[in-house]
Amino acid sequence: MLKKNIEKMIVDQVNFEIYSAYIYLAMAAYCDDNDYPGFANWLKIQWEEEIFHAMKMYSYVVERGGKIVLNKIDAPPKSWKSLIAVFEHALEHEQLVTGRINKIMTAAIKEDDHATRSFLNWFVDEQVEEEANVDGIIKRLKMLNGSGHGLFMFDKELSTRTFVPPVKGA
Repeated sequence: MLKKNIEKMIVDQVNFEIYSAYIYLAMAAYCDDNDYPGFANWLKIQWEEEIFHAMKMYSYVVERGGKIVLNKIDAPPKSWKSLIAVFEHALEHEQLVTGRINKIMTAAIKEDDHATRSFLNWFVDEQVEEEANVDGIIKRLKMLNGSGHGLFMFDKELSTRTFVPPVKGA
């Protein structure tokens, strides 16, 4: 059984993961509106990942006898100054998520909650990957410096990304 403070933190994170998905979908819409279908695809896959994260946490809370309470989801931004601004916002948001996951982990350690610590290890590792992926896109966009052909090729490359849910237990 989850301690109430841990349950509340994870349930709050479920809601935040759904908000994260909403942000990525808004970013995808911005890219679609600005004729970047590959970038839009990458962001839509990110939307799927965030929903997967929310549901993974949801299931964990239920398995541990907790209660899920869904809250109002705020509207995401509607536009950005540039494609780089989209991904800079994404990186900033992922860093915020990392901080939130770390706070839950710290609370689980303090409560000596080994099951939650084990569960959260996957998210800690996932956040390292999330930040690195977005940072890599930003670096490539800066390297391209708006180059039409390079940007076209990068957009085409990102159109191949697909969502593959991790194997259960991973």
